[in-house]
Amino acid sequence: MTNASADRASGPTRRTTLTGLVGGAGALLAAGCSASPATAPPTRRTARAYASASDPTPGVMTLFKDPAFNFNGLFTLGGSGYGSAEVGEVLTAVNTINKAGLSAQTYTETFKTLGDQLRKPPSSGEPDTQTTRFRALRAAQYYAQALFFVLGSDTPGSEEALYKAGRGAWDAFCERCDPVPVTARIPYGKTPLPVWFFRPDSSGERRPTVILTNGSDGQNVDMWTYGVAAALQRGWNALVYDGPGQGQLLFVDQVVFTPRWEKVVTPLVDWLSARPDVDTGKIALTGLSMAGDLAPRAAAFEHRIAALVAMPGVLSPWLGFPPEIREILTPDKAKTNTIWNKEVVPGLSPAEAATMKKRIEPFSVPAMLAARAGKMFTDFYTPATLIKSLDITDVVSRIKMPTLVLDYEFEQFYPGQPRQLFEKLTAPKDYVKLTAATGAQLHCSPMAPQQHCEVVFDWLEEKLSGS
Repeated sequence: MTNASADRASGPTRRTTLTGLVGGAGALLAAGCSASPATAPPTRRTARAYASASDPTPGVMTLFKDPAFNFNGLFTLGGSGYGSAEVGEVLTAVNTINKAGLSAQTYTETFKTLGDQLRKPPSSGEPDTQTTRFRALRAAQYYAQALFFVLGSDTPGSEEALYKAGRGAWDAFCERCDPVPVTARIPYGKTPLPVWFFRPDSSGERRPTVILTNGSDGQNVDMWTYGVAAALQRGWNALVYDGPGQGQLLFVDQVVFTPRWEKVVTPLVDWLSARPDVDTGKIALTGLSMAGDLAPRAAAFEHRIAALVAMPGVLSPWLGFPPEIREILTPDKAKTNTIWNKEVVPGLSPAEAATMKKRIEPFSVPAMLAARAGKMFTDFYTPATLIKSLDITDVVSRIKMPTLVLDYEFEQFYPGQPRQLFEKLTAPKDYVKLTAATGAQLHCSPMAPQQHCEVVFDWLEEKLSGS
């Protein structure tokens, strides 16, 4: 297929090309599975390999035969090193799901039930503060897993309630930290940004601080695993926040992503700079998953950032979608939506439909509300145009601070883009590829977040030691 015109491609043709790239493919669920045109052919072969039932995630532990569920299962299991999961709980849940028959319904039900159980006192007796604290953290993780697939379940309308359950568990965890993180609502447009500011102690000592930026479908608990715990261990402060298209702003306030992420980060830097316990010369910014695009965009305009880490580097989230999806978008809104509604939607399986609902909801409130009602969105043009506008190719040269670009062996969501971002950078820069040799392969090293954090914080401490 070379174009998206209605007279060029029929419904069955589009249905054929989408099968295996949309339905069940973990790549599209989390961020997409095709690379830029320069690397598209081998990437498409990789996408089909990942959809193979016999080898859903090459070179790694197989929890589920479906690559989307397997990736999320591995991601959950990896959090065990920082206390945001328990190996036995996760593997027991995996066995339960597989025994019942893997589906969005069984996955959602099993992890929600596990979260509910952990929010109750253990059967062994009255829990102490630390027990309650870490049970709440694990509950937040398990609710996040249920939330990820709820739109494909029998109860898509429970999405907001499920988010709130996870948020309640996260807040319960934070309330029992010592010291308790400082919380605030930082002005941003008409909807303030909720933030959680973690400190190693209450001494008021000026410390280096890292702003941790989540991706398109992560939750606060992921930031604990991918930065907060590691920062506190090293005597750093850490700031966690929900931006537009994320967490509370998406699921409750109904605010979608913005391509101008500097408008999000600058108020955070303002707030941190007013605090006496922040070393304003040592404020770092990290971006996980799709935030490997958002954080560099912010750093291109917010020059008070002293160091930047893209995990992985991303130039264009739109290129993370398969070409068969991208070709639907034309310059004409009516034409685009006609192709979507007349040619594509009628041929989607329930699994494929759930995938598209999940991927598009952070970019379209009507799409999110339709998905919660069990319906498919009808306007593909508007969210697709927004996703396309996230391209940062033209602003990378404005980044001035030292930058670390991470890449991953078998990167299945943005293959090729980390190297492309690295090559475009004109600032002091480093490139690190995490590999299968130590179990750190795949997008964001789901099985090795401790290794991941070691690389990031060793680099940050080296770059900021003399700042």
